[in-house]
Order: sequence, then structure tokens, then C-alpha cells
Amino acid sequence: MTQEKKTSPDVEVRIYSIATSLTESIIFLDEADGTRILPIWIGPMEAQAIAIRLSGYPSPRPMTHDLMFSIIKTLGQTVSRVTITDILENTYFSQLHITDPAGVTHLVDARPSDAVALAVRFGCPILINERVFSKTQVLSKPITEEEVIKFKQDLKNLKPNDIIGNPGIRKPGRGERRGGKKDEDQGGEDDHEQA
Repeated sequence: MTQEKKTSPDVEVRIYSIATSLTESIIFLDEADGTRILPIWIGPMEAQAIAIRLSGYPSPRPMTHDLMFSIIKTLGQTVSRVTITDILENTYFSQLHITDPAGVTHLVDARPSDAVALAVRFGCPILINERVFSKTQVLSKPITEEEVIKFKQDLKNLKPNDIIGNPGIRKPGRGERRGGKKDEDQGGEDDHEQA
């Protein structure tokens, strides 16, 4: 559990779409009251967990996120919202806001893919802190049918570096792999590693 850092406002987003291949997936989160779309690279298993829940078809046996949902509910708690809080060295960070029966909220570090998978199960809001938008390049929602077609064509060639690579993000030093070493306990989501 961790304490929430609150310096910038949070923006509510929805799942715009999920694009997936055999090796990687991208979840697109779009601003509820705006035009920005944030793409986040996630693992195919997490993408499947989100897509299955959105499809409305129950899994014959509980998947990992279904199990987490059941444990939290059985303990009398709920996930009231999830927030993607920051991006550091190409790794996204997020928090679950778990509320107990007394109304006390506990913050738990999570990868954004896991946070979103739980958000769709609890039906709670998904938020992105404004500082995340300021540190990454974002896409804009297509308006016309031609823009939708072009957007879908552009997605086929989109790479993590096309989104995360602006001057505000520290570049790896010589001999250091991009994104640095991921600390599993920090709940980060690396843009090019499977989450």
C-alpha cells in the first residue's frame, strides 16, 4: 500500500479499444470529456482478461483477475476507482483505490493493465493523472469516417517509441536497455515489456 501523490488533477477515461497481436497488445484509453487518447502497451493475457469481461461472456473458471475480484468482494471491500498516476523511465504506474466497509480507502500499487482489468470487473471509474498526459505523446480521437480509417491504418505500424519518446523522458545511458530494469514491487507497466 502507498500514499497518493496528488499534485495534478485526474482525468476520467474510458476504454476506447484494444488492439492485439500474438506477442503484444495496446489498450487505448480516451478522455471522457475531451479528445485525447492514451495508448499503453500491455501483455496479451491482460488484454484478454479485459476483453473477456467487456464481451460479457463469463469464463468457465475464474481467471486471475476474477479471483482478485472475488477475494476483494469476499473481504467486504470494493475497488472504488483506479488511477494511472505517473510514468517514469517509460514505465507506467497506477493505484487501486480499495474502500473497506467503514469507508476507509487503501491505495495499492498495480500495473495499469491489472488496474483496468479490475476496474471493468468492479464497474468503477478509470482515471489518469494529468501529468501522465504531459509526459507522453497522445493520440486524438478521430471525428470523420476518413479519420477513423486512417487511424486504424496508423495503428498497424504504431510502436511504443512513437508514443513515449519526447524530450521530457530520460533516455537510457550507453549500455542500458530502454526503460531500465523494471521493479515488480513498484507496480509499473513498461511500454515494451509484456505486463
